[in-house]
Amino acid sequence: RYKKLEDLLEKSFSLVKMPSIQPVVMCVMKHLPKVPEKKLKLVMADKDLYKACAVEVKRQIWQDNQALFGDEVSPLLKQYILEKENILFTNDISVLQNFFSPSPKTRRQGEVVQKLTQMIGKNVKLYDMVLQFLRTLFLRTRNVHYCTLRAELLMSLHDLEISEICTVDPCHKFTWCLDACIREKFVDNKRARELQGFLDGVKKGQEQVLGDLSMILCDPFAINTLALSTIRHLHDLVGQDTLPRESPDLLLLLRMLSLGQGAWDMIDSQVFKEPKMEAELITKFLPMLMSFVVDDHTFNVDQKLPSEEKGPIPYPSAIPEAFTKFLQENRIACEIGLYYILHITKQRNKNAFLRLLPALVETFSDLAFSDIFLHLLTGNLTLLGDEFALEEFCTSLFDGFFLTACSRKENVHRHVLRLLLHLHHKVAPAKLESLQKALEPTKQSGEAVKELYNQLTEKLELRKPSPAEVTETPSMELPLPTVPTPASR
Repeated sequence: RYKKLEDLLEKSFSLVKMPSIQPVVMCVMKHLPKVPEKKLKLVMADKDLYKACAVEVKRQIWQDNQALFGDEVSPLLKQYILEKENILFTNDISVLQNFFSPSPKTRRQGEVVQKLTQMIGKNVKLYDMVLQFLRTLFLRTRNVHYCTLRAELLMSLHDLEISEICTVDPCHKFTWCLDACIREKFVDNKRARELQGFLDGVKKGQEQVLGDLSMILCDPFAINTLALSTIRHLHDLVGQDTLPRESPDLLLLLRMLSLGQGAWDMIDSQVFKEPKMEAELITKFLPMLMSFVVDDHTFNVDQKLPSEEKGPIPYPSAIPEAFTKFLQENRIACEIGLYYILHITKQRNKNAFLRLLPALVETFSDLAFSDIFLHLLTGNLTLLGDEFALEEFCTSLFDGFFLTACSRKENVHRHVLRLLLHLHHKVAPAKLESLQKALEPTKQSGEAVKELYNQLTEKLELRKPSPAEVTETPSMELPLPTVPTPASR
């Protein structure tokens, strides 16, 4: 069938360096499903020829040259991680538009995913190589964005109906079902049953697939969906007077969270079995969260009762010691606890937020200072903007939480500056002055921190009344002191 093309290639290849002939040779190679190896080696050895040949030819070269393929893929993976981090540190803070806002379909249209999809084509060997790169990088860096790319790449090939790859990836149907849940930001009963069926269907001798499934579940978009669904289930259980251990749907969500959170350990140890769920998570921690929900309901009802029937009932301020301990020692409890705090912040529940905030200073592997949590928290805090005028609120939030980690964690420093850039006009002048001093970059601070600090300083300078104005209308507020811009920029 391809005899004529092969003959044409044989006759014309020696003239491949001639500008007028080269496009013909390249076109012939592009349409040959198997270019002779000798020709591929000649193309590979010549930089200009390699650059000029079509992706269909490059695939044939790459599949036997993992190092060369790695060199092509590596800059794309770096670009992908950088794009994700830029979104987490964006200066536009909003509760409506955050890291998790774009739909899965929109995310898959991103440049990197599309380029990788094109490079892989229908080639299973290249797809496996990319997955191997992602696993290796995830192990080396613990960066969960590689897990997102693992899922996005598979679903991008699914969108193009590339059955050659989708049918051989054992995670395909699971990822497809989970993708629908991520789109809805909720795991409904029907899909929960499907997902459970896939997990229960892992046969003896095929346990290795759990490593891939755990990586799919470790994707922050999956964790976000599972955690939001868990919080919603807990609220439903409060209304139904039901305990967490009596809800199979909730137990499945915890099982998947546990598998996702255990991805790194599983791939690192190569021991492919589901992590054991701690009974106390279900029998003690989740009921404790439900009791917080009940505290809120009780307090709200009390506020509505006629005043002569009661004295003012204070909001419970103590946190059970066990809650703090769970957040420090149990990864799943910590993840759910953090999402509960995001939930109450989004509800503008200042009392509950201030009550639980001290528990965030020490959490399991510093999860409360991770970029994704701080990105979401800063967005939700914009809803409590008016509270920033109160000394007590600012002291609890900044001195009691953010500033405890600023000096040792540069990312926290950046997130606080992002928040202040957005809400500085709400903060009391005296507090703003002390925060400005506390947040001044050191010599060791990175460029991003210095840049944000300079932006904040400029904004505060603009807010200061000019001397002429001050003499005309004496202001009751103290003008902000001038803080010199750090010279280290």
